[in-house]
Amino acid sequence: MSDLKLGDKAPNFDAETTKGTINLYDYLGDGWGILFSHPSDYTPVCTTELGTVAKYKDEFKKRNTKVLALSVDGVASHKGWIDDINETQNTKVDYPIIADEDKKVSELYGMIHPNADNTLTVRSVYIIGPDKTIKLMITYPASTGRNFDELLRVIDSLQLTAYQKVATPANWKKGDDVVISPSVSNEDAKKLFPKGFREVKPYLRMTPHPDSK
Repeated sequence: MSDLKLGDKAPNFDAETTKGTINLYDYLGDGWGILFSHPSDYTPVCTTELGTVAKYKDEFKKRNTKVLALSVDGVASHKGWIDDINETQNTKVDYPIIADEDKKVSELYGMIHPNADNTLTVRSVYIIGPDKTIKLMITYPASTGRNFDELLRVIDSLQLTAYQKVATPANWKKGDDVVISPSVSNEDAKKLFPKGFREVKPYLRMTPHPDSK
């Protein structure tokens, strides 16, 4: 098992995919990325997930984010599965799916969990930043479909807080008020946040979303 943690460098790799051989770092370029794994092809929940990701293509593009799926089956199997996904989910999957038959990538990222199954990948998600570090890790049980609206929300938060001295509160969505970082003094906050702020408590100061009109 990998012991990857938030903030660690995402392991680079070369892999065969439905779009040919790719290198992770080259594929992501200077943008953001989501790497998500599936136990195997032709699984019902993952069929809906891959279809959902395809439908969210424009949302990911707006956020300069590329997606990359993984399963331990081969390219030929993946391509057959894509036909099923396109048919049943009324979409077009045009992002790469890694054929991780030797489980090299799965092992690099700790996607195989012996307590669940020592051969199949668990359903993990990694968000990778432009600096190639891991910004988020989530592992789901096989019975629960992933929420890609939540992953978009996290990317919005990560992209905002990477460049502004703010954090995002519970249930935050893009455009909502944000929390001013405790390290920012009130005097500096007046300069940094011209829209003003309200002090709920000395440690809890809210300000309008910096990018909102």
